[in-house]
Amino acid sequence: MNQSITNKGIAARRSESFSSCYASAFNCYVDKAKGALVWDVEGKEYIDFAGGIGGMNVGHSHPKVVSAIKEQAERFTHTCLMVAPYESAVQLAEKLCQAAPGNDPKAVAYVTSGAEAVENAVKIARVYTGRKGVVTLGNAYHGRTMLTMAMTGRVMPFKAGFGPFAPEVYPIGSPYCYRCPIGKTYPDCDAACADLLSELFVKQIEASSIACMVMEPVMGEGGFIVPPKEYVQKVKAICEENGILFVSDEIQAGVARTGKMFAIEHFDVVPDLITTAKSLAAGMPISAVVGSRKIMDSVHPGGVGGTYSGNALGCAAGLAVLDILESEDLFTRANVLGDKIRTRFEAFKETFSIVGDVRGLSGMMAMELVLDKETKAPAPELANALKTFCFEKGLMLLATGTYGNVIRILSPLVITDDQLEQGLNIMEQGFAAIGK
Repeated sequence: MNQSITNKGIAARRSESFSSCYASAFNCYVDKAKGALVWDVEGKEYIDFAGGIGGMNVGHSHPKVVSAIKEQAERFTHTCLMVAPYESAVQLAEKLCQAAPGNDPKAVAYVTSGAEAVENAVKIARVYTGRKGVVTLGNAYHGRTMLTMAMTGRVMPFKAGFGPFAPEVYPIGSPYCYRCPIGKTYPDCDAACADLLSELFVKQIEASSIACMVMEPVMGEGGFIVPPKEYVQKVKAICEENGILFVSDEIQAGVARTGKMFAIEHFDVVPDLITTAKSLAAGMPISAVVGSRKIMDSVHPGGVGGTYSGNALGCAAGLAVLDILESEDLFTRANVLGDKIRTRFEAFKETFSIVGDVRGLSGMMAMELVLDKETKAPAPELANALKTFCFEKGLMLLATGTYGNVIRILSPLVITDDQLEQGLNIMEQGFAAIGK
């Protein structure tokens, strides 16, 4: 640590070189990170409950990941997979095909970011079906490209001022049980909101024009909304009846975050296509579309790809990540963490009047903050106040949700029990400090 370097000093330099359109959650500058801990340039330690927005499931600077990247970098960093390919890309694709649910032969196409993976899944679905329409959920987040913005259900900061958006995107109400789009109560509703998909075909667009339905099995930026199992099964059945492909967006929920390689496995549904990124390569910029070979191969050669798609460093990191998930059994660890967090969150709900809902799946847990439990009026200001308090006490914590009022946990799955407990204690202190 260089004592002449300070967070304030770097922030001043940043203000001269960064556009204000690019924002950061915290006013600290990272010097190093290990496991579930982060240290800034002034030496302050933070417990990381943000995990690079879900990109660090195996933890920061895992020795196996670091070693794999170093070894690959010494051999070569880039040749472009579309020009001169390499075995590691094949090895990673083989493992992703094996991990994807379903018995049909699978195939992989690499790109670079989560948004690119989603966008290319739509491209593939359009070619295979010969249709153009895309169905999404109203609280979805799929990315910041022109198409994925159209597929995203939140205006600020993702869509404001950026229109017109890509056409042929049709959102339907989300299976958001805490704020049911049709005013019913689960489980007595029989997942009636799934019928909104059939209703779409009556009121807005014929089913024969829809190429795919894209949904997150756990809605990340939408507020960690977990749909009922029967909802997912109903919409999948409707898709099958109408020749519509079902795409599972696993960018945030995948790679052991929910105790499974892919979160869709919890719902006993086999998607036609899966998108994956973020923790796939411990934060290295690589993403992929994985799916049925007959669907994936419908696109002409060269129709999917990019200069950095399937980058060699990302493939090396991805192979290390898959090894770590198995060797350290992070699938089980995700479930253990989820149980511990849910128990504390339920206690917070009993104690603090602003905690309106606790939800999540395994290691992907969240609380929704409200001004009043009866009216459920969102409380984004209180979520921000809690985030600020926790940061000052050494805990990195993020808010999310369509209304910005959901506190989420995406800590590395390698976090220790003591670190987790310390972070949860800071959160409890925060609730008491904001007087709610």
